[in-house]
Amino acid sequence: MNVRIEHDTMGEIAVPADHLWGAQTQRSLEHFKIGTEKMPDALILAFAQLKKAASVANHNLNKLSAAKQAAIAQACDEIIAGQWADEFPLSLWQTGSGTQTNMNMNEVIAYRANQLTSETIHPNDDVNMSQSSNDTFPTAMHIAAYAEIQSSLLPVVAQMQAVMLQKQAQYQQLVKIGRTHLQDATPLTFGQEISGWEAMLSMSMHQINESAQHLLALAIGGTAVGTGLNAHPLFGAKVAQQLSVQTGYPFVSADNKFHALTSHDGLVYAHGAIKGLAANALKIANDIRLLASGPRSGIGELQLPANEPGSSIMPGKVNPTQAEALTMVSVQVMGNDAAIGFAASQGNFELNVYKPVIIYNFLQSVGLLTDALRSFNVNCLVGMEAIPSRMDELVQQSLMLVTALNPQIGYEKAAKIAKAAFVNNCSLKEAAIASGDVTPAQYEQWIDPLKMVNLQTSTTEGEETNGN
Repeated sequence: MNVRIEHDTMGEIAVPADHLWGAQTQRSLEHFKIGTEKMPDALILAFAQLKKAASVANHNLNKLSAAKQAAIAQACDEIIAGQWADEFPLSLWQTGSGTQTNMNMNEVIAYRANQLTSETIHPNDDVNMSQSSNDTFPTAMHIAAYAEIQSSLLPVVAQMQAVMLQKQAQYQQLVKIGRTHLQDATPLTFGQEISGWEAMLSMSMHQINESAQHLLALAIGGTAVGTGLNAHPLFGAKVAQQLSVQTGYPFVSADNKFHALTSHDGLVYAHGAIKGLAANALKIANDIRLLASGPRSGIGELQLPANEPGSSIMPGKVNPTQAEALTMVSVQVMGNDAAIGFAASQGNFELNVYKPVIIYNFLQSVGLLTDALRSFNVNCLVGMEAIPSRMDELVQQSLMLVTALNPQIGYEKAAKIAKAAFVNNCSLKEAAIASGDVTPAQYEQWIDPLKMVNLQTSTTEGEETNGN
């Protein structure tokens, strides 16, 4: 392997000649051979956006020449475009401040920028001007987290909502039996059931979007401990302003840089809302796969798309695989939330040094949920169909229709009828008539599943509504 000799304050070190990184990146590669996890791509892109914005701010504050600024910005643009993806190889498991990744970025930008200008660009003095790893890394964390939420996760949730709203309208009058405690309850329509799922997604979107606003406040300008040493007093605000221009997101400089360096409660709060989405997704996926259980020996109220064979030994078996994948992702997100919460609690003195594991888990949660919800929506929800005949069959079999008799004959008599139907293995109607408390005509008048769902429908006088 061809090498070149680079140096830093620790001395000389051999670096692969065909790569752009420098001495500090190489030392990290050699000293942190831990695991397979790397710094997420979204964080690397966010870092490049930050370094570009910092170069603009430093130039505007008369601290960086136009030639250097232009070269740094071009190098950053190339990184953002994906041109130098192989130049960021460092392990996630490194220094807790992310210093080595910050220097990896500085070195790559400096090496490439030196190819673009005759001026000498230094990774620390120029690319990292007015900055510290302690404020750049948390700033990149916020940029990446906010961008991934807005550009990836929330649009997919909105697509899923749209499908649910269509299904809700389609099945608004399809009556089915409700279930509480895994036992039969009173009827509702399938549209009403879906509306509950859709409302979960709507609430999650609101909570995620609201909590993500805390990520717009950036640590940049705080430098080493929050005092802003070696940075112009306006540097943080100018970087945030430039980032808003570059990304389209309304970033601002954090009011309290001491808080921004030592605490990551904004990420904890935002991920808590993402965990809430995972909890809702798990509930929805489990409901759907249970309602589709069967097809002959389960509930069997839903028909799900058959995407692939479900068994290597049982011919013809089809499983609710999209639901299973989404529930596993949801469990992973909940585990990530525990890791993020604990890591964020470790902000000792002026700096939290668990930053890499926080952003790795955060971005993994966003990425996994984005992919899993998209897959579930396209490969399951869109093609999901109700089976009206099965729903009607189970409604008619349910003993909890007896609840409609409470206002007519009282709770005690209604309970005796339900118990008699169960013990004698007969229909609710047969047991009600046999009790002597209800006539056949009264039963037909009082036991109407559609009237029990409290569905607001407008019908002409004398018209009967068929719920199926």
